[in-house]
Amino acid sequence: MSGSKPVAIGAGLVAGALLLLWSLGPVLTPFAVAAGLAYLGDPLVDRLEKLRLSRTLAVALVFTVIFALGLLAFALLAPRLVEQVAAFIRALPEWLQWTQARLAALGLPLPALDAEALRRLLSEHGAQAGGLAASVLKPLTQSGLALLGFAANLLLIPVVTFYLLRDWDLLIARIHALVPAAARASTEALARETDSVLGAFIRGQLLVMAALALFYSLGLWAAGLHLALLIGLAAGLVSFVPYLGFIVGLGAASVAMLVQTPELSALLPVLAVFAIGQALESLWLTPWLVGDRIGLHPLAVIFAVMAGAQWFGVVGVLLALPAAAVIAVLLRHVHERLKPPPAPPESSATP
Repeated sequence: MSGSKPVAIGAGLVAGALLLLWSLGPVLTPFAVAAGLAYLGDPLVDRLEKLRLSRTLAVALVFTVIFALGLLAFALLAPRLVEQVAAFIRALPEWLQWTQARLAALGLPLPALDAEALRRLLSEHGAQAGGLAASVLKPLTQSGLALLGFAANLLLIPVVTFYLLRDWDLLIARIHALVPAAARASTEALARETDSVLGAFIRGQLLVMAALALFYSLGLWAAGLHLALLIGLAAGLVSFVPYLGFIVGLGAASVAMLVQTPELSALLPVLAVFAIGQALESLWLTPWLVGDRIGLHPLAVIFAVMAGAQWFGVVGVLLALPAAAVIAVLLRHVHERLKPPPAPPESSATP
């Protein structure tokens, strides 16, 4: 019975945490993002502390570098992305006409589309994406509470990240103190293994996503696609789900290229870009940067992401793979404890 008590306590804590996540899901997004940034930044802070910097100064340096890089990336990419979104909106009538014609050729006719009326509708809301975005976001701007909540969530992320980074070791120490002394050794071993798996997986997966986004964007730009940056970034960002980046990127890029030019030969470089990208991801990037640190089948990863989205929304998507990594480590430990010990070797009878 003594061995089952820690298991029951652990199960109760997990159930309570899931219930808390479910009830507070809508307000946890900035905290989940901040916790992820703090978790990624803590090893850098620890290294700076070894150089005899104070914790606060080390956190300030890492915090400044993280958000400076984020702002720099935003400043470099945002203008080009706005241009491509505006180009997509202007090309939307052609996209719809192309889709209607192809479906009609397959025997699936749609109601007639008045492209000129759609163009006039778009022009009434602004020739650029900003004008259309303003009209789409008009209900949000009219709701002061919704706008205030959105701005507060954005401002919370850097504030919570800073305080979590500064007090990370203190929080870990307090959690450590809550563990019963009898279970402390096994809990520490489990926590170290989980931290090793989770940290390596998250950092590796982020590098894979960034590398694929860069490769797809440059490859589609070289192929002559006007929406190269928009589609390349989207394909890279969703590549944490196995094959999703490849499927979404290839489908969107193919349709965009066919709308841009009717020549079927223009699809060949697009197909080549995603074939090479998929080969790079499967044969080099993922084995080198991520490896098999979680030990989950791709279908299990897809299920984890979908289940997280269904149960907890955006927070669930953010936490799905980290939670899957932790559960995989826990299941391996349970399996090691429950499997029977190896049978002793049979002693040979002496004559």
